[in-house]
Amino acid sequence: MQQSRIHLAIATLATAIALPAFSAEPIIGLITKTETNPFFVKMKEGASAEAKAKGAKLLSAAGRTDGDNAGQVTAIENMIAAGAKTILITPSDSKAIVPSIKKAREKGVLVIALDSPTEPANATDALFATDNYKAGVLIGNYAKASMAGKPAKIATLDLFPGHPVGAQRHNGFLAGFGLKSLDAKSNELAKPAEVVCMADSFGDQAKGQTAMENCLQKNPDINLVYTINEPAAAGAFNALKKAGKEKGVLVVSVDGGCQGIKDVVGGKIAATSQQYPLRMAAMGVAAGVEYAKTGKKPSGYTDTGVTLIAAKPVTGVDSKDTKTGLDLCWGNK
Repeated sequence: MQQSRIHLAIATLATAIALPAFSAEPIIGLITKTETNPFFVKMKEGASAEAKAKGAKLLSAAGRTDGDNAGQVTAIENMIAAGAKTILITPSDSKAIVPSIKKAREKGVLVIALDSPTEPANATDALFATDNYKAGVLIGNYAKASMAGKPAKIATLDLFPGHPVGAQRHNGFLAGFGLKSLDAKSNELAKPAEVVCMADSFGDQAKGQTAMENCLQKNPDINLVYTINEPAAAGAFNALKKAGKEKGVLVVSVDGGCQGIKDVVGGKIAATSQQYPLRMAAMGVAAGVEYAKTGKKPSGYTDTGVTLIAAKPVTGVDSKDTKTGLDLCWGNK
């Protein structure tokens, strides 16, 4: 009997020693573009909650500003040194970050892009993000129905040249409106004749206002404005109001942040495509934990959802009301 117990103890010890390293607490890194944007604040919230629920340790870092590639490179290096086996990243520069991601993957680190793809997209193991082309199509459909056959003179307040998210939303909007456009794989911006002004807003309210003021100087008859996000839309509305044109121009956007939905309620934005940063981050953490436990990696693109939110529904276009938008928004309610 005693001998059997000894054999059992030895067998148990051998099993414990044989357990692979992934039995320890998984370490997962989250690197966002900035720390202050409500979108990334919500993303960190989702990652933190999922890590706690799954028994993982979350490391987080961010660039100083949108476009701070050097800060993201440093964050990747620090997280690898700290033992992270999964890194979730929203790339500030879709091309410049690729060499650092390649080095991480060569060391066995799972790298998942959140929100924005790298260029090329297969530089990461997987992408969890909004279908940005679809987000553009939804507001394009809404704008087309709202215009009810009235000739459109369009201003587009875009992100900045070459960014895949900016291109997908812009081109999706034009396609949804029924105009000649480019497909979801293109990083170029289509410009059919109906687009009378294109300007870069960098997703910033002040820059959006300046861009809209410049567009109105070029063509005061603009009656439809597409914006890359809701801060740019708020800037556009300020410029339109300053020019006394806020009542005759339709503004559509993408994001679904709480302030943006409030601007839909207030009439500054007619409709917006709402995305879900908490969901994409939580899904990324869950995938990281699964990788730590089983070695299974996600691959390709996972759509994290998008919903059209509008103050006034239009016939033939599926949308949700602003109450739904406020219930699901991110940022300060």
